[in-house]
Amino acid sequence: MVNIVIMGPPGCGKGTQADGIVEAQKIVHISTGDMLRVAVKSGSPLGRKVEAVMAAGELVSDDLMIEIIKERLQQVDAQGGWLLDGFPRTMVQAEALPGLLDEIGQTIDAVVALDVPDEEIVSRLSGRMTCRECGKVTSVGNLVPDRLDVCPACGKSALYQRDDDKEETVRRRLEVFRAQTWPATDKLGEKYSLKLVAGLGDPAEVAQRIAGVLV
Repeated sequence: MVNIVIMGPPGCGKGTQADGIVEAQKIVHISTGDMLRVAVKSGSPLGRKVEAVMAAGELVSDDLMIEIIKERLQQVDAQGGWLLDGFPRTMVQAEALPGLLDEIGQTIDAVVALDVPDEEIVSRLSGRMTCRECGKVTSVGNLVPDRLDVCPACGKSALYQRDDDKEETVRRRLEVFRAQTWPATDKLGEKYSLKLVAGLGDPAEVAQRIAGVLV
């Protein structure tokens, strides 16, 4: 059994690497989105509280997220090991996590932090195009030069750039990450084994680096 937290900026390839880690380690993938959906679906008092917050269009508070994490990590499927993805996002969450884990008799074996230069992130995300028809996201570099507006998946001429993939927005998201989430990563590193992994290169190469630090 192994418990892992994966951290990294938007566009660093965290989702792809998380899938690989879960498959290799045979553990459950617990993401922020999953936790919120599971909490609401459970119909528990906590789930109803989350549902009310989301229905009002508000952000789930640190305190509520911490409650959700505690409940989720105690569920049966998490007892054989887990990969925590999307938490902690803030210093408050990072400071609360060790105490929460101590309370339920669990720990973190490794914090995997993917490090990718900001300019690479901007290049990756601002080069993404989304199909209005099928929703597939692809990179401009993967499109046929004389057919840059044609979705390679469905063949429809309906590609567009989402607002959150525009350069100005990407840079703002990175500022938030560097100001809030990266310090939370360092905080976890004070108590648990922090593995800083270079996120540049082919996904398979990054996966090999991660596998190397998890041995």
